[in-house]
Amino acid sequence: MLGHHYTHSFLETAVASVNAGCNLELSYGMRNNVFMHIPQALAMGNITLQVGEGSGTRGCSCQAQLRCWVGGSPQMLRDRVRPLFYTRMRLGEFDPPAMNPYSSLDLSVVQSPEHRNLSLEAAVKSFVLLKNVRGTLPLRARDLSGQRLAVVGPFADNPRVLFGDYAPVPEPQYIYTPRRGLEMLGANVSFAAGCREPRCRWYSRAELVRVVGTADVVLICLGTGIDVETEAKDRSDLSLPGHQLELLQDAVQ
Repeated sequence: MLGHHYTHSFLETAVASVNAGCNLELSYGMRNNVFMHIPQALAMGNITLQVGEGSGTRGCSCQAQLRCWVGGSPQMLRDRVRPLFYTRMRLGEFDPPAMNPYSSLDLSVVQSPEHRNLSLEAAVKSFVLLKNVRGTLPLRARDLSGQRLAVVGPFADNPRVLFGDYAPVPEPQYIYTPRRGLEMLGANVSFAAGCREPRCRWYSRAELVRVVGTADVVLICLGTGIDVETEAKDRSDLSLPGHQLELLQDAVQ
């Protein structure tokens, strides 16, 4: 809120957030986070009993709201904190270890076959198919015998760019790029990145055309990835980065 100029100080932000019903701040890495100003706001009488009660903020400018908020009560803070501790209780944080089923877990469950199978199921069920011309999909191994497949694009065989901002550190042996997955089907697969990274500043049309020109089926793997957009780093438009659109057009042509 401060960065978007809705408020003008951490204190004002704390007051506005609490009065709006916010009870949790994500402030990892900030030495002086917003909610550390709640005691000061309470002492000044800036936090009201409930939203709208005793606030008298109608008609007040954003800069003047701190002067408009009056009253103040620790009851609002209790109301905001209560669901946080209720959630922690439901998660068993205050239970003896013997009562918490998670206490018996160890590192053997990490990347266990059961968890990897569940991840695969989630991935398969999360696909969104926008168009399927002449029933091209799904590609089946039994139908690919003798077929020449070309998999192209900066996301075709680059494990690093396949994971999002909040993904865990991937273990290479469990990563299946589109190229690796297709090769497991026993098909004749050729590959060309065209450009080596999502920004696609440098593009080799000759490399792409050489691979696509002899293929029966072409899979084009494009996108953005955390190199282009992530938390606090947005794109200015929705266009494909760099030469990716050109790559797509060349492959289709």
